Amino acid sequence: MALVGRRDGRNFGYGRQLSYAGRQALKDLFAGGHFATVKAHSDRWQAFVRWCRSEDGPGYNDARQIDRQTLQDYATYLRHQIQQGNLRIATAQNRLSSVNRTLAALRGDQEVRIISPSQTLGLQRSNVRIRVPDGQDRQQVQRVVHALIGQQYERVAAIVMLARTTGMRLREAILADLPRLHRESKQLGRINIQDGTKGGRSGASAPRWIIATEQVKAALQLARAASPVGSRNLLAQDETYAAFMQQTVLPAREVLHEHGLKGFHELRAAYACDRYEHLTGQAAPIYGGLCYRVDRGLDRQARRQISLELGHNRVDVVSAYIGGRT
Repeated sequence: MALVGRRDGRNFGYGRQLSYAGRQALKDLFAGGHFATVKAHSDRWQAFVRWCRSEDGPGYNDARQIDRQTLQDYATYLRHQIQQGNLRIATAQNRLSSVNRTLAALRGDQEVRIISPSQTLGLQRSNVRIRVPDGQDRQQVQRVVHALIGQQYERVAAIVMLARTTGMRLREAILADLPRLHRESKQLGRINIQDGTKGGRSGASAPRWIIATEQVKAALQLARAASPVGSRNLLAQDETYAAFMQQTVLPAREVLHEHGLKGFHELRAAYACDRYEHLTGQAAPIYGGLCYRVDRGLDRQARRQISLELGHNRVDVVSAYIGGRT
């Protein structure tokens, strides 16, 4: 346990510093796992702590002082940031949600929270992509890969290439059955993403066939070379997924950020934009493509195909990757 004092003490027993207390309470809440989730909530909690210490904030350093009015004041601050163009609606809503989650972890109850972040902000978030994805430039991706390999992050470099060339999620790239995919790429000219998929979408009932282009084959070759001896995927035989995430993937994210790559999910978006252009002959909407105006049927068909390849099976979700219908 991360408790360092009495449960009714400063920051509910999690130490003297508000920033540290929130992070430790989250680690307890998720029982030492879900590292990416803990990091995301912790980063947003730190933003809240910075506001608390700023001229706009109440100056608190003890979670016991935070009440509903404090959260309402923070929501007002975030709303102003959105109106000034400094913050996206989705980012603000996520920050409020993370403050809710962290306070619940600290307090052990949900007595102090924002009931509805979206209603509190009074603004409707949009899942339509409004910025071009990082990693669209393949030379940028190669620079990231070379930097990762140079720092002995060969397996993370393989994840980057698999995500960019096949649209795999992070978990899918880590758990991919590499010998099977290699065999399919050679014998069938396409690969079926089935391992580590989200929501149980695996097996013959939910095939996700991806064309095995030369780039895909090169990514598979890199992944097989990086795969530990005796393993069929990117995990060592005695290594857990959680340990790999904490000890290897999370530290390697700094290399991605240094080269202008926000995260692995951006590479899925870059893949989707490539596929849209290949399927329609026009640039993705986020790049100014006008296929929807010219041929709505073709646009709909392309979005349906991309949704299948990304493992969503929902056409509306594709707008988060390639942009909306304009």
